[in-house]
Amino acid sequence: MTDTLTTALQSSNMLLIDSLHAFEFTLDDTGLRVECMDGRDLKRWSFTPAQIAAATMNIDLQAWCISDDKGTHQLVCVQAFGGQDEEQAERE
Repeated sequence: MTDTLTTALQSSNMLLIDSLHAFEFTLDDTGLRVECMDGRDLKRWSFTPAQIAAATMNIDLQAWCISDDKGTHQLVCVQAFGGQDEEQAERE
């Protein structure tokens, strides 16, 4: 388990945010931005570096709890693999 959300985000290529799968996210000096589709609705979240630093790991949920001006969200960092990963493995 990683000790900070920033560390967990840097080694992830997919997030679960409030139980929604998000492959589109950006972590940089300005913070974290996440986008995903919920049916036909595009959902967006934005977190500042201070909010990321204040996030806490909930061991029972196995999720990071992070708050913004809309409330508290559950965030799970995942190292997923896609079809391109399988194709690369076959070539090797």
